[in-house]
Amino acid sequence: MKKFVTIIILFIVIICIIIYAYYNYKANYNNINMQNVKFENYYEKEIYGLDLTTIINMAIDSNKKNNVQTDAEGFFINNQENSINIQIQITDNDTLYNMETLYKSGMEEFMKYYSKIKFKCTKIEYHQKTKRVSYLYFEQITE
Repeated sequence: MKKFVTIIILFIVIICIIIYAYYNYKANYNNINMQNVKFENYYEKEIYGLDLTTIINMAIDSNKKNNVQTDAEGFFINNQENSINIQIQITDNDTLYNMETLYKSGMEEFMKYYSKIKFKCTKIEYHQKTKRVSYLYFEQITE
């Protein structure tokens, strides 16, 4: 009788562990999808510089929240898990900027000159391990 009760308890514990693991996986999956959707909505769409400012701020906040390390110059280091990097090609001066460069120089200055200029996200990449958005590339399409 004791053996039967022990087997039943063990069976219930195993079922509980499986259910917990499934719900944990599902919650993590939904969290990743929610974060990805924030950035994927801009892929292949024309947006104004004002919207690009919002995207850069979201990426910076996400990196800070996830404790993504920075290098000596203050650029976020790709951690292969949850870091986000954005590059912006400005055709006015044919220069490629990292989001940190624009952020450090002041988003107000960027908005002052580029709030009504259109940009388009032409490239998006994901971390292989976690399938989170890792990189966005925006190009200026109007001057």
